[in-house]
Amino acid sequence: MSQSHYKPLDAQLIPRFAGIRTFMRAPHVTDLAGVDVAVYGIPFDTATSYRTGPRFGPEAIRSASALLRPYNPALDVDVVDTLSIVDYGDVPVSPGDTERTYGQIEEALAPLVEAGVFPAALGGDHAITLAELRALARKHGPLALVQLDSHGDVWEAYFGQRYFHGTTFKRAFEEVLIDPTASVQAGMRGSLYGPDDLQLARDIGFTVLTTDELRALGAERYGELVRETVGDRPVFMSFDVDFLDPAFAPGTGTPEAGGFSTAEALAFVRNLRGVNLVGCDVVEVSPPYDNAGAVTALAGATVMYELLSLVALART
Repeated sequence: MSQSHYKPLDAQLIPRFAGIRTFMRAPHVTDLAGVDVAVYGIPFDTATSYRTGPRFGPEAIRSASALLRPYNPALDVDVVDTLSIVDYGDVPVSPGDTERTYGQIEEALAPLVEAGVFPAALGGDHAITLAELRALARKHGPLALVQLDSHGDVWEAYFGQRYFHGTTFKRAFEEVLIDPTASVQAGMRGSLYGPDDLQLARDIGFTVLTTDELRALGAERYGELVRETVGDRPVFMSFDVDFLDPAFAPGTGTPEAGGFSTAEALAFVRNLRGVNLVGCDVVEVSPPYDNAGAVTALAGATVMYELLSLVALART
């Protein structure tokens, strides 16, 4: 018997305002046979340092994703025909206990990684990425990190806690989950605690681009730089929605003025074609602070769609 190829509901048969809310209205499936991509939620925001709310991010992104259609004209790929996509549901979390939640995420992701299914996470605050990296590094070894964000997340601790959304990639480096010399952090901006804050990531080995540097570089050259840096290594892509200017993404926990438009962000993501993506996430969507019909959630959903488009393009 041939394996199933999972597709979203047909919007010409069932209106987009109808049906259970899953990502792109893909079926909610936990049997991994015949699955290429599993989108899953991690509704956790205990590790936020300012405004909470990303625990509601997966739900909001799913709702906004009902607007997405199968064919991506910018990359000339039919995401739905190329990939068998399911919504895997939400993984278990323990509000108030970050380290226990890490164990739950790792346990939940293990079957996906073992089956070779591409894992695509909807956050949740940025602390969740550490558990995703742990699960993937067990199979692939140290990963190249490609991060679009306004913060480097390489501080040592917050409020005496080593596991926080601002410490994720310091811990990932220490645990040898990523290879910083093959990794690029881009979009850094905003006020800092001191003149050495940006240098922390560079000292670890990351290629770091501030917002001004990235804007001057442009999307096409950014893609070239990433490909040169990561080579043929397995890549994890992490997109923090505060990469966008608050005018385009007000619904996030630590907004920073002077960021990018949604159109610019999509161009940066599209120019990552050719990298060996093995996992990704979109994090820090905080619906309580969103407005204008969930504009931030729509941005997050569209970025995830573009990331899945890259996966589809690689398989064509």
